[in-house]
Amino acid sequence: MLNRVRNAVSRVLRPLASALARSRVPPNAITLLGFLVSLVAAYAFYRSMPVLGGVVLLISGFFDIIDGAVARASGRVTKWGGVLDSTLDRYSDLAVLGAIAISGLCNPIAGMAAMIGSVMVSYVRARGEVEQVRMSAVGLMERAERMVLVAATAILGILDIGILVLALLTNMTVLQRLYHIWRSLS
Repeated sequence: MLNRVRNAVSRVLRPLASALARSRVPPNAITLLGFLVSLVAAYAFYRSMPVLGGVVLLISGFFDIIDGAVARASGRVTKWGGVLDSTLDRYSDLAVLGAIAISGLCNPIAGMAAMIGSVMVSYVRARGEVEQVRMSAVGLMERAERMVLVAATAILGILDIGILVLALLTNMTVLQRLYHIWRSLS
């Protein structure tokens, strides 16, 4: 759902991406910087500073958008870059959600369910793509939606509700994706 917004934002950020590409900033360095920023967000959540965590999480999302735009603008899109980006995204998701769960900002069972659902959303997509099933925009809770939900509910002071909603919707998304794969392969 937000991938459509992401494409519009990418167009707006194209001049910045072009400037970064001309300056020879490696896209993988931007990916790594975004990951490090997400660890700062995780630390803020761990220290029970949800508003700061939410704001920093949105900043890390900016890097998640710009790294791919720089790679495309510089002609440096690589399979390795894609693998690195996906891997660091999973570490980022788990660090942030784990920090929220152990800090007491949410029910620990909801936190664990959100962590499992978030990882499984990505896993089922990857597994479907291995089977040549088109998975783009299948399901409610792709990564952008998950980040925005966590950040927005943290900033609004209802993070515990946001994590509960995330737990429910990520696992529902897994079911949506499994159904989509099953129908495509039947």
